[in-house]
Amino acid sequence: MPEYSIGRLNGRFCLTWYRDGKRHRCSLGTNDPREAARLAPAIYAELTRPKGKSIEELWQAYAQDRAGRAVLATMRYTWKALYPRFARADGDTVTVADCRAHTEQRRQAGIADGTIHTELGHLRMVLRWAEKQGLITHAPHIERPNKSKPVDKFLTRAEVRALMDAATMPHVRLFIELAITTGGRSGALLDLTWDRVDFERGQIDLRNPFLQFPHKGRAVVPMNRTLRSALLVAKEGTLTPFVIEWAGQRVRSVKRGLARSAKRAGLDHVSPHTLRRSAARHMVEAGVPISEVAQYLGHTSEKVTFSTYGRFSVDYLKRAAAALEYDDLAMAKRGGHGRD
Repeated sequence: MPEYSIGRLNGRFCLTWYRDGKRHRCSLGTNDPREAARLAPAIYAELTRPKGKSIEELWQAYAQDRAGRAVLATMRYTWKALYPRFARADGDTVTVADCRAHTEQRRQAGIADGTIHTELGHLRMVLRWAEKQGLITHAPHIERPNKSKPVDKFLTRAEVRALMDAATMPHVRLFIELAITTGGRSGALLDLTWDRVDFERGQIDLRNPFLQFPHKGRAVVPMNRTLRSALLVAKEGTLTPFVIEWAGQRVRSVKRGLARSAKRAGLDHVSPHTLRRSAARHMVEAGVPISEVAQYLGHTSEKVTFSTYGRFSVDYLKRAAAALEYDDLAMAKRGGHGRD
């Protein structure tokens, strides 16, 4: 929906929009309704085009232009870290020294390089956008620390069972059961509504039809016996359209509840993504083809799935290892002992 309306001013069509609580109007210079509708988008875009060059202004302009995109939720947090050093600076004046100073300050505060990498990455993204929009002459180079190596953490089946048993809050337990049986991302599970849980077909549709912009892959997955039982119990007492709810309210995060459950189970830190990764590993270890695992996880490419989980396959590199057998049995299978 446009953020303006078309009305009349002094007998001609005009634009009307609100900003900072004030009404603004501008004549479109025509009495023709079709011509007014054609002219309105471009004129509105030019009238509301950001004029400032400070990073704070560019950041706000980017957020306005990308309204509705998932990345903006994370950018609210990264901006808090970037604000003290970068807010007042012009977008095309950031230097490598500025980036290094930010990195060092954040490290001294105990922040991991992976988080700093994301913070400066968002800054780079905004500045590159500003350059394309003609708001700054050029986007400077943004130096970032190397991205941290992902934590290779998985739960065994026994640990998953212990985590479920330690989840005293019903919504946390249900989230664990959903995550480990669907392999879904946390956002998809917390977005899940009962109208996308099909007990008749035994399917769960993790795709949110109300998302305006592309998100990371979400799949339609079968409902196994374990999950069906849990969902049937939860459905009886539901008070909202959302599957994960508490006290009649939608749940936005289960990180704290998950952390407390992990502590009671005697496990190290467990994140929602740990459950997704564990589900993927359990499927691969059980011999499920990588192509099926990729579809289950909503990956757009099997290469991503294989590069992350392929090594857990029961047949991973076995043929290669067999080719390097050098005992008599192996040599006989190849048609002789051979000579040097």
